[in-house]
Amino acid sequence: MIPTPEPGPVRSADELNERIRDLMLRSGGRLSAEQRREYEVLVAEWAAAERGGIVKAA
Repeated sequence: MIPTPEPGPVRSADELNERIRDLMLRSGGRLSAEQRREYEVLVAEWAAAERGGIVKAA
């Protein structure tokens, strides 16, 4: 099951992408269980931000 982002301040897709990259760099690509949960939340929030930024063409 994909985690849903917690309600709170809305972050941009770019900011979330940067946080995901930082997490991966800090972990050396090997996430602990806690880091994995953080990663999953960040990715879910990033996907929501990306969907929110898509404008349908006429």
